[in-house]
Amino acid sequence: MYLPKIYEKFSGKFPEVFKDFKQLGQTCREAGPLDQKSQDLIKLGIAIGANSRGGVMSSTRKALEAGASADEIAHAVLLAMTTTGFPNMIAALGWVDEVLSEA
Repeated sequence: MYLPKIYEKFSGKFPEVFKDFKQLGQTCREAGPLDQKSQDLIKLGIAIGANSRGGVMSSTRKALEAGASADEIAHAVLLAMTTTGFPNMIAALGWVDEVLSEA
């Protein structure tokens, strides 16, 4: 799986914080009934709302790995338009397209 260099640098510099952060993420994922694909599509929506290029790209990769189709991912991005605005949604669509073109 692709990991940004800054992510790897952070995990090396702060290994205990990184370990605890990863555990928190896993605990949150296991805390409810949503399946992996649904969780990843929701996290994609959150990343779009935060206007996080890295988060959008990471969530797209994870959603693909969890079995989401390109159409499902595009639909998740489209749903962000009325909440986060057209410019934010269109930027996210570009970031998603970058990931999809790599896949």
